[in-house]
Amino acid sequence: MEFSAAQIALMIDGKVEGNADITVASFGKIEDAVSGELAFLANPKYEEYLYSTQASVIIINASQELKQPISATLIRVPDAYTAFATLLDKYQQIQNQQLTGIQQPAYVDATAKIGDQVFIGAFAYIGEGVIIANGVKIFPSAYIGNHVVVGENSIIYPGVKIYHHCIIGKNVVIHAGTVIGSDGFGFAPQADGTYKKVPQIGNVIIEDNVEIGSNATIDRATMGSTMIRAGAKLDNLLQIAHNVEIGNNAVIAAQAGISGSTKIGNNVMIGGQVGIVGHLQIADGSKINAQSGVSKSIKKPNTSVTGSPAFTYTAALRSQAMIRSLPKMEKRIEELEKLVKELLIQKG
Repeated sequence: MEFSAAQIALMIDGKVEGNADITVASFGKIEDAVSGELAFLANPKYEEYLYSTQASVIIINASQELKQPISATLIRVPDAYTAFATLLDKYQQIQNQQLTGIQQPAYVDATAKIGDQVFIGAFAYIGEGVIIANGVKIFPSAYIGNHVVVGENSIIYPGVKIYHHCIIGKNVVIHAGTVIGSDGFGFAPQADGTYKKVPQIGNVIIEDNVEIGSNATIDRATMGSTMIRAGAKLDNLLQIAHNVEIGNNAVIAAQAGISGSTKIGNNVMIGGQVGIVGHLQIADGSKINAQSGVSKSIKKPNTSVTGSPAFTYTAALRSQAMIRSLPKMEKRIEELEKLVKELLIQKG
């Protein structure tokens, strides 16, 4: 597919500088793009490549000043990074729209309801009473359990497993290997030292515009629902335990683990390898630094924490500064002790 600079500018509300009729057929990084490719510049560290790149079209910030002439056609936008993301999204939508129909072999239960413009890849399994809305794309080897609902234009990538009765909203993306709705980790200790499994009879509800990375696990609730609210973005390799609630537009990086019944507020940012114990409340807008261990609720909105156990970010920085000063402090204390001892000898 080829698009002209004028067509691209129309898609992202940009202003063309240069040849509006020039066309591109693919994307490239600004440092090594070639003729016929589109690139973008958002990070000032890459500005030098603006003058050496071979890209035919470059998306740049409206505020970007040119230090020398360039050969490429420019498209100026308020935010180049956001505009480029929007363009990639539209490009992907066009590609996905071309995928329709049911490949064989695939199993689709006779009671399943399949919408229009749906794609179901080979070796996918669609169970009893499943509802697949319009525009959904289910890639090969995905498993959609009984009575699952998948909302409009959602994408289920290869090998995703969605257990029975889970609900997936509109425009949700679930990447390869993720498991939605497996049993929560519920076992009751017995007098003889063994553990009795507590049946997990709830489900998982994922609201609209959520994206979940590869090989994440989101456990079904013991009762009720594990909730992923609208707009949340979850990275690869996450563990979300039973009855957890992730708030609107929360962002969680890879290898984080959230224990059962913890409630994550709206617009929370959680770094990689964070561990959060169960039954906590994390206030709206909280920021948790990578590898932190959170053992107490964060009740004040927009609080930043770090460390294990995690405490406020500014206090942690002060503590780190003090730790670095300990060798000097030790030397000063030794000198003071020596001075006191000399004074006592003189008095004695």
